[in-house]
Amino acid sequence: MKYVFFGTPEFAGIILKGLIEADMPPVAVVCNPDKPVGRKKLITPPITKQIAEQEGIKVFQPKTKKDLVALSPSLSEMADFAVVAAYAKIIPLKVINGFKLGIIGVHPSLLPKFRGPSPIQSVILSGKLETGTTLFMLDQGVDDGLILIQGKVNVENRNYEELIKVLGELSLKLLTETLPEFVSGKIKPVPQDENEVTVTNFFEPEAGLVKENDLKDALGGDEEKSSKIERMVRALNPEPGVYTLANSKRTKLLSVRKDGSKLVLEKIQKEGKTPQAFV
Repeated sequence: MKYVFFGTPEFAGIILKGLIEADMPPVAVVCNPDKPVGRKKLITPPITKQIAEQEGIKVFQPKTKKDLVALSPSLSEMADFAVVAAYAKIIPLKVINGFKLGIIGVHPSLLPKFRGPSPIQSVILSGKLETGTTLFMLDQGVDDGLILIQGKVNVENRNYEELIKVLGELSLKLLTETLPEFVSGKIKPVPQDENEVTVTNFFEPEAGLVKENDLKDALGGDEEKSSKIERMVRALNPEPGVYTLANSKRTKLLSVRKDGSKLVLEKIQKEGKTPQAFV
């Protein structure tokens, strides 16, 4: 079973590491270029590159769509199919069609719900109790290909970073169970229900703004506003971050909880200060 793995951030790293540990390593990894990280802007390789190099797996880091298309013939010679998880770039149809068996997409939602770039954050914000992972066949559209299999988990009270790990492990489980059957042709993909489609978008910094009056209402027991802000804090931290403005100064809301209908602040960070427990 020869395949190429496309993926860049932590979600992809969880899956890649697990596939290697399950004795199902890819023949190559394709990820985004190294980039500056942190306050010191140190050039840092993606986690998937780090994992691959530790295992002696070839790594490719095309900078542009044109570079990826140029790389496609080499990739399709190396493998019969590919797996993509959080690659963060649209893969051209020419690249998809270059693989004999196509490309399997790993999307952390129950497609056709929450298509697009922010399914985990969006499902937390929505207040839905259940989410999951979908393995599907990539095509020209965004997350709209034929479904191979789905798995479900409860959202519970998890935040974004916690749900990434849970869905990463679920995705790994689905892949290890499904890839052998996929290669042998035992799985019959089914189309998505286009009547059930919802679409997500990238979150701008403004999405994390909590109006001062809304925060006061939530702290005072406004059920609707306290629930909304609590979900925002779970979904939008650490990026783009949740904050409120008082006297033109920003205070980050790092951790909150609900006590009945009231919102309770647990950890905040005032502008220019270090994070602190809220007393």
